Amino acid sequence: MIIGLVGCGAIANIIVNNISFEKDGIDIKYFHDRDAERAENLAVLANGIAVLELDDMLEEVDLVLEAASPAALKSFALDVISAGKDLMVMSVGALMDPEFREELIATATKTDCKIYAPSGAIVGLDGIKAASIGEITEASLTTRKAPRSLGRVVEQEEVLFEGKASEAVEKFPVNINVAASLSIACNMDIDVKIIVDPNVDRNVHEVHVKGAFGEFNTRSKNLPCEVNPKTSMLAAFSAIKLLKSFNERFSMGT
Repeated sequence: MIIGLVGCGAIANIIVNNISFEKDGIDIKYFHDRDAERAENLAVLANGIAVLELDDMLEEVDLVLEAASPAALKSFALDVISAGKDLMVMSVGALMDPEFREELIATATKTDCKIYAPSGAIVGLDGIKAASIGEITEASLTTRKAPRSLGRVVEQEEVLFEGKASEAVEKFPVNINVAASLSIACNMDIDVKIIVDPNVDRNVHEVHVKGAFGEFNTRSKNLPCEVNPKTSMLAAFSAIKLLKSFNERFSMGT
């Protein structure tokens, strides 16, 4: 499988350093970023090809992996799907726009393409997907991050946001993809609280879900990427695992 990467920042670097064609059958070959130098640097590292325009890679790839931003995803996702190419989305927050998501799915149906969204920086998403077969009556996320992860300078804990996931992804588009992932998995606009806390050095996500299946709570304390503290290492690892699964003969989980 030949992959084209759009967005050559922290997540892209982690993916490139943990995927090999010889072992995984995944060839990450094409690189595009609005910062051409960043695309060039990553292409050199991966022995790949940097392209100035997305169109320059579309005919050559099987899948485009977006690791850029919600705005970037919205600008090119339909072009990828319309070209008959699969798409992997890291900026899941963009999919909280129902019209955009439905148009993507409708186009993918016409072109026989797949749209993938890794589980990202939270645990328990498989369980939530299974639970959604029945009715989910309550779902909430409390996210606690260090000030540098949110670009803030504070001396004490502060609640930055409390409301619905659809509002959270608009106010914090590059920080709160987890809220979008949970909402889409639950088929509801979940409750979200975002806390900036100078006493933590990890991205902490607490999830509560209740429904016909029963009830569960999860709590993850994720190490942020050194290069980009807004991103958890687990988010990049989830994309790597999904890519590797394409050629695995045994699959576990929903």
